[in-house]
Amino acid sequence: MIATRSTSDKWFDAVNYTLLSLLVVAVLYPLYFVVIASFSNPDLVNAGRIWLLPRETTLEGYRRIFADETIWLGYRNTLLYTGLGTFLNVALTLTAGYALSRADMPGRNGFMLAIVFTMFFSGGIIPTYILVKQLGMVNTMWAMIVPNAVSAYNLIITRTFFQNSIPHELLEAAVMDGCSNTRYFFRIVLPLSMPIVAVMVLFSAVGHWNSYFQALIYLKDSELYPLQIVLRNILIANEASGGMVDDLINVSEQQRIAELMKYGVVLVASLPVLALYPFVQRYFVKGVMIGSVKG
Repeated sequence: MIATRSTSDKWFDAVNYTLLSLLVVAVLYPLYFVVIASFSNPDLVNAGRIWLLPRETTLEGYRRIFADETIWLGYRNTLLYTGLGTFLNVALTLTAGYALSRADMPGRNGFMLAIVFTMFFSGGIIPTYILVKQLGMVNTMWAMIVPNAVSAYNLIITRTFFQNSIPHELLEAAVMDGCSNTRYFFRIVLPLSMPIVAVMVLFSAVGHWNSYFQALIYLKDSELYPLQIVLRNILIANEASGGMVDDLINVSEQQRIAELMKYGVVLVASLPVLALYPFVQRYFVKGVMIGSVKG
């Protein structure tokens, strides 16, 4: 028997789909506009004549972007920070999360209380800067990696996953077979925990790729700047009028090309994450569901 739907249900669905469609357009159109603006005549973009399709297509902006060494240096630094930072984040988060999930760990509730406390209270920017400076990490790549080596939120998610997904009977059976804790973790727990491993890799990699505030505070040498700082300098400080367009004599032409390059740099900096996300979006949902099942 097929249940009939009431008129109110149909109206609800219609309103719901309409609002969701408007939300999707509001989210996707700015990104689409950046794409078409990066290929269009900047004079038409500034005049507000670019809406749906690019006009007077040009690749001049991308040619100058990829010819600039600053962009490639920023890419190299960001890849380095993302790779090392993600490895350190995942290694520490998984090991600490597993240890805190063990019921036989002495004082684990006290450790969790201290970890949760850091989510609500911190020393502040100035004490953190002093600490990083005393550790000798200012103006080094380690300032981009070490201070955020462990996220309390990610640690709680990982601990919850281990508690809910890894049966304690596996540990008992492994101990009876003479398996050590280290071997049990690497040979049994990790192979069964690929979903949480993927979630932590994804969260950490995206966080490091988009990080720029730490670079503003700790880095002084431009050769250490990540890609996001290079992007910020072009968008906010308007430094595209420097080496990227210094071969142009006309000032108005420099400004015109600089405007074109701003859209291109935004797309170049965002493309790796945008290309990766469709393949791993289900892990984002998995990560949210893991932390929402049980605290």
